[in-house]
Amino acid sequence: MYLLENKGVTAPKGFYASGIHCGLKKNNSKLDLALIYSEVAGNAAGVYTKNKVKGAPIYITKEHLINKKAQAIIVNSGNANTCTGDDGLLKAKEMAEFQAKALNIKTDDVLVASTGVIGVPLNIDKIKNAIPLLSKKLSTEGSEEAAYAIMTTDKIKKQLAIEFTIGDKTVTIGAIAKGSGMIEPNMGTMLSFLTTDLNISSELLEEALRESTKISYNRVSVDGDTSTNDMVLIIANGLANNEKIVSKNNDYYNFLNALNKINVSLAKMIARDGEGATKLIECIVYNAPNKEDAEVLSKSVINSPLVKTAIFGNDANWGRILCALGYSGININPNTIDLYFKSELAEIKVCENGKAISFDELTAKKILSKEEVKILIDMKSGTEAAVAWGCDLSYDYVKINGEYRS
Repeated sequence: MYLLENKGVTAPKGFYASGIHCGLKKNNSKLDLALIYSEVAGNAAGVYTKNKVKGAPIYITKEHLINKKAQAIIVNSGNANTCTGDDGLLKAKEMAEFQAKALNIKTDDVLVASTGVIGVPLNIDKIKNAIPLLSKKLSTEGSEEAAYAIMTTDKIKKQLAIEFTIGDKTVTIGAIAKGSGMIEPNMGTMLSFLTTDLNISSELLEEALRESTKISYNRVSVDGDTSTNDMVLIIANGLANNEKIVSKNNDYYNFLNALNKINVSLAKMIARDGEGATKLIECIVYNAPNKEDAEVLSKSVINSPLVKTAIFGNDANWGRILCALGYSGININPNTIDLYFKSELAEIKVCENGKAISFDELTAKKILSKEEVKILIDMKSGTEAAVAWGCDLSYDYVKINGEYRS
């Protein structure tokens, strides 16, 4: 299994992508319209935000995926097309129709996504006028431009690919993602688009995506806000020509492991790129009674503004972590919990059995000053574990979000 950091959605056989500026963003130098296209229709699946307020593209995409098939994904940034009523639904549908016509494929085989400001009518004419160029620019080198075109407040593009084998066939998964703010681990809260040349049934593709989402994107938090628009979509076009996966055999689990690897990597990229963030935080809860409890506990710590600000300030204020565990809703015994901070520099124990212990504050401060910080929580009440990813909360988070519409 090989992780290809400089490749993306065009790494698998038969996939093309493009990204252009169509005018939705005020800055002419920023791309704002992306297209992913497979030369043949493939099996497809999606996972969507749990927010009750959903963007219009989600409804259209879910409708188009009733048959579990897709051939293209068109994505705009700069406007969420959310809280725009019937007008938004019409325009999301038109995006698919215009793109389908340009590619000479079925409208139902085009999936739609949008990200950006909520409550502003989408200028569909700008998208319609740009689709011919967007389609013309499709290429096997277009993943990077597509990755840039879906960004909003992201500081870095997020794209990856992974290569592995099924029998004697080489199979590839490619992906691009966006996410920096309005991120809370409750799916979706970001955008991720995956492509693969794997030959797999639509039912198992959907199941694998849902399972992978649970341990990757659902374990990410930047600010605790579940977004209205976001989703994970995958298209599998079968061009690797492996024997079709129709049962949960070794081939299926090889695929699932590769899918997990790429999705966890992207989830960590999103956490690292949190708005105003200076550090990636990884919270590992272990020796818990069950995985579900461990997951809820790790998320509670990652979501805590007080924990985030303490990490930003290099302050080993472990009491805030116990506090976050205590209000998680999980029945815990605080008198058995040990806490550690860890980075590339060292590891230090700061709490034992829920009580203060003597530790070197200067060493703790140096550990917390690194760009990647781990919070290790030993519950001493079972054998299960879970991990969640987040970031610190800095002054710049307020600045970025205070000026978002400008």
